[in-house]
Amino acid sequence: MRTDRLILAAALGVALSWSSLSPASAEPWKQQGDWLVRARGLVVAPNEDASIRPIGGNVSINNSFVPELDFTYFMTNNLALELILATTPHDAKALGTSVGDVDLGHVWLIPPTLSLQYHFDPLTELGISPYLGVGINYTIFHREDTPGDVVTDSSFDNSFGYALQAGVDVPLGGNFFLNADVKRLWLDTDASFETTVGHVDADVTIDPWIVGLGVGYKF
Repeated sequence: MRTDRLILAAALGVALSWSSLSPASAEPWKQQGDWLVRARGLVVAPNEDASIRPIGGNVSINNSFVPELDFTYFMTNNLALELILATTPHDAKALGTSVGDVDLGHVWLIPPTLSLQYHFDPLTELGISPYLGVGINYTIFHREDTPGDVVTDSSFDNSFGYALQAGVDVPLGGNFFLNADVKRLWLDTDASFETTVGHVDADVTIDPWIVGLGVGYKF
């Protein structure tokens, strides 16, 4: 957890240091009323933890690489709303339980996230424009698939969370631009499993880092 806080602080620190620079002669290219549409590839890296009853142990959730689509609307020249749309598959295991390591199966997550962003004016003649964001997330769990040997059924509760974000847009010419983005979601779920040794409940913390790189178009 300490490492995660340091990474997040470093990302935000870099973005804040950008904001302290004096803008160059480049004119702002993102303005009130603009729409940005981005297509990104995402790495979703959970920072998982769990309390599993009554068998104890912890949880392991694999990373996932997925495509993502997002939409941004500028309410002013600097304030914007962003909505991201993606779905991510994950395999989960319970480790170190009283019955050994247990394959918990496969589940998909849909984590739509709405963020309020502040976009800084271009900081160089290239038009490089960083931004910071804070948002709310509602994660939907679906397509649960259990292995059937020890775990025969699974259920995950949908849940609200919140997010912090730092990113940068770099014009490529015309209305196209390059985007790099880092988000941290705070996400928990209550999970339940039917197993060959009885009913199992788990309070699961997922808290993923979401790192994206892609291209966008301004309308």
